[in-house]
Amino acid sequence: MEGRGSVNIIVQKFGGTSLAAPEAREQALIKIRQARQKDLMPVVVVSAMGRNGAPYATDTLKNLVAMEGTPTSQKNLDLLLSCGEIISAVVVSDLLEAAGHPAVALTGWQAGIVTDDHFGEADILNIENEKLLGYLEQGIIPVVTGFQGINARQEITTLGRGGSDTTAVALGAALKAECVEIYTDVNGIMTADPRVVPQACMLDEIHYDEIFQMADQGAKVIHPRAVEIARQNGVTLRIRNTMSDHPGTLICGRHQTFNTAYTTQREELLTAITQKDGLTRVVLVSQGDAATESLFFDDLAAGGISIDMINFSTDQKAFVIDNSSVSRFHQLMDSRPFTCELFPQVSKVTIIGNRMTGIPGVMATVMRALTDQGIPLLQSSDSHATISCLVPSSEAHRAVQALHQAFGLDRRKSNS
Repeated sequence: MEGRGSVNIIVQKFGGTSLAAPEAREQALIKIRQARQKDLMPVVVVSAMGRNGAPYATDTLKNLVAMEGTPTSQKNLDLLLSCGEIISAVVVSDLLEAAGHPAVALTGWQAGIVTDDHFGEADILNIENEKLLGYLEQGIIPVVTGFQGINARQEITTLGRGGSDTTAVALGAALKAECVEIYTDVNGIMTADPRVVPQACMLDEIHYDEIFQMADQGAKVIHPRAVEIARQNGVTLRIRNTMSDHPGTLICGRHQTFNTAYTTQREELLTAITQKDGLTRVVLVSQGDAATESLFFDDLAAGGISIDMINFSTDQKAFVIDNSSVSRFHQLMDSRPFTCELFPQVSKVTIIGNRMTGIPGVMATVMRALTDQGIPLLQSSDSHATISCLVPSSEAHRAVQALHQAFGLDRRKSNS
């Protein structure tokens, strides 16, 4: 159902760190009040408070079941994990009421979020938005639990990691919101992790395709599934810091504008550099039996083992798997007629930029930057907007730093 034009809607999502302490919750309330002062009607989406170890955090609730040592179905686990967001919704709704802003706490299913039956990793099928629109037209602020919905059998489901981002963006699409603001503990999206590259610069604006690649390649600012929903529905996103007034980073479909500080074409090619750890490189020496090899990859897929950075030749098959899949991989390798080597402790460093397609010399710059620092390049892969380099994990930080400098990202200046 489509949103109504009589209410200018903004969706504001607050993550766990934005709600963990009283002072953080007060800042969240300020952001909600500021939206109202701009004649916008907020729909607030909340995550569970805090991180692992905090009493109501998702991982804390998950560990509670694990400590009992008894098997729990994913269906029951979803029911348990939904409690963290419910607590947040009630707390934030009560704080808004106490501050003079009519509000109502809603679970995902009360907000009309309908999902499929995939417990633990459900997809949103539909949002029945009449109830939310009714509250908004009455001037009541809905505070909706992120991360959850309900299936056709009226069973609570959760949306998996990053599910609150997904909830916020899906609501933004269903309600035709003017913007979806994702509040976190950083000012916005940067050209690299500032803990790795102190010279990393803030991005004023980024294209959907680029932030999707950043999220998919290891950046943890927003979940890739949320970006995909935003891109499909033309939802404007903004990443902001709960604890500051920084305008943050705008995520949209238009092409980026550039600061006059850019002086060469090379410095305009890239948007950001990411690092993904916890990987293992696999090299299979081919035995010349293509049918047997094909069946083996079918078995990997059936076993839920995703492969990445795929380099196939007649002599060998090289690819990367997540460390969490290594034990299952070993089980599948038993009795296989392959010679196989596993190389743990590798990391994927990815340069990202929509504008580097077809530009000569990009890979040469990558090779020169790594070679000058004595960093071995184990293998690489690319797409229209990325080049990924596999390097030893011990060298990953230096690789990010070298590439950030080689492509001039440390000279990129924010307009904010």
